[in-house]
Amino acid sequence: QVQLVESGGGLVQAGGSLRLSCAGSGRTFSSRTMGWFRQAPGKEREFVAAISWSGGSTYYADSVKGRFTISRDNAKNTVYLQMNSLKPEDTAVYYCAADTLPHRARVVAAGSAYGYWGQGTQVTVSS
Repeated sequence: QVQLVESGGGLVQAGGSLRLSCAGSGRTFSSRTMGWFRQAPGKEREFVAAISWSGGSTYYADSVKGRFTISRDNAKNTVYLQMNSLKPEDTAVYYCAADTLPHRARVVAAGSAYGYWGQGTQVTVSS
């Protein structure tokens, strides 16, 4: 089992930055791909970024590429999402998620691959 708790959300002006954290519990955290997803009001959940269990591979949605950076510290059971140059369209509830399958060979973007989810943290970007 993996339990996840996000933090770091808040209100920021367009062009600003935020750093989200996701603290995980459970012995298998370090063996799982971790992902960040977001859901804006009235919209479906969408993939944002993912990082392999080793941290060696990352994958980003086109909408955040070059602005967001995902990283992890397995010693601290924590994954991060550094968000720079924020835009109003980045406003959403952000969720971290852990891959259902440990030691997956590739990073995946499909939400269906992630079996463990946090409660989410609100990010609001004002124009």
